[in-house]
Amino acid sequence: MSLKTVKSWIAGALAVGCFATAGAAQTPNPAPVGEPSTVEDMQAALFGGIPGDRWKEGLLFEGISPHPWLNSASNWFPGTEDVQPDEMRIIFMGTSPIIRPGQMNTSILVQLGNGENFVFDIGEGSVANYNASNIALNELDKIFITHLHVDHYGSLPYIYVFGGWSGRWHNPLRVWGPSSNAPEYGMAAMIDGMMKMLAWHRRAFSVFPVGEGHDIQVNEFDYLDEGGVIYDENGVTVTHWQRSHAMDGASAYRLDWNDMCFVWTGDGRPNMRDAKYAKGCDVYVTEAQTELVEISAGVAGVPPFLARYTIDTHHTPGYAAGYIANLVQPRMFLTTHMPFDPYLNEETVAEIREHWKGPYHFGAPDGIVVNVTKDQIWVREGIIPDYPNNRAPQFNFDNDQLRVPAPQYAREEIQNADIRATEIDPELYYPEGYHPELLTDWPTGDRDLIINIEDLPPSLREGMGDTWRKRKAAREANGLE
Repeated sequence: MSLKTVKSWIAGALAVGCFATAGAAQTPNPAPVGEPSTVEDMQAALFGGIPGDRWKEGLLFEGISPHPWLNSASNWFPGTEDVQPDEMRIIFMGTSPIIRPGQMNTSILVQLGNGENFVFDIGEGSVANYNASNIALNELDKIFITHLHVDHYGSLPYIYVFGGWSGRWHNPLRVWGPSSNAPEYGMAAMIDGMMKMLAWHRRAFSVFPVGEGHDIQVNEFDYLDEGGVIYDENGVTVTHWQRSHAMDGASAYRLDWNDMCFVWTGDGRPNMRDAKYAKGCDVYVTEAQTELVEISAGVAGVPPFLARYTIDTHHTPGYAAGYIANLVQPRMFLTTHMPFDPYLNEETVAEIREHWKGPYHFGAPDGIVVNVTKDQIWVREGIIPDYPNNRAPQFNFDNDQLRVPAPQYAREEIQNADIRATEIDPELYYPEGYHPELLTDWPTGDRDLIINIEDLPPSLREGMGDTWRKRKAAREANGLE
């Protein structure tokens, strides 16, 4: 074998087995110069024990392997990897019905190589993980809610008001969800109630730029329309079907794009509808409740009969989850909406494996990341910081301008003068020699602030246009520009 061939083998091995590292590091002193080893010695050292195409190593399944552009095969670090043009990336932002520090309520983010984000459920607390994952709140404008238990939509009010405050000024928040067996139990009624609940907040925040930030587009679909398409834009479709979750109005979702698909069933009892509508999907995600009822009841602080009744009327046992996965036959099966605890994790795997022998991973704890292409899938743990910087709002600069809408109200219009008159004089609390110029009135009054992007400071132009630039490139790669 020639030295050229050995070099080619080395390059191939590096492409498969090594991952880029960020940042500079001090290197050690170079080794003394010597005569290069023989081709045979190099081959024996560099490829001894490495399977190549000679045998299959380990228990990994075909197509379950890390992609070459990943910075790490073990971990995902927010803001360090762009979604590739032919890639689907799935991030579990909330994974449990019970909120606790390591697990927020259920929410799954699906990011596509065409530059679009889709949120499936937005449970309480999950917004913290979106913030910590280098995702601006105004990038989250398409939310699909499986049903109206609060652990699946509890962060919606926050996303709505703070996404509008932090830059969602030029498009409404779009929300999809099922109807029910009476109008007052459907998605539209819930949103109407939320808007009433947030009336004070919305008016108080109207002293800030708003534009369309307080607009919400409600897309309530007929829960009985089995397999109906509720979204069809830019080559992406989302379909739905019923789930048995004690009351009418619980749905599962399937997203199809670029000959790949993702399913999130939401909550519910095991049902043959999944086998029909999710059949052959690349990534199939369902809930699973491990049947260690007596022990888990003590951990959750509920009587065992309540835990048993809850599973048997509302949820999918671990054995059933594996049974359905075997009918669906996905490339990767994940379970979520589940407690992630050492005492039951092995039991969960055992119950799943009773019927499902294919690729399986927990969709828990929070931060699990799934990278999907047509020929590879890889699952990693996300390293989400506890005290992150929030991402700057992201804007569409197709018109080469930043437009900041004027506030709807001034403080004088919504607050009595007496309370402002009793505010403490800043001279009393600022130290000598320090007194900032206070901004108590909006700088442009009732006029929109309009700035050509070439006039923006470079840091603002780069920071607020990052997603726009990447999305344009992604859309071009997918033939959408």
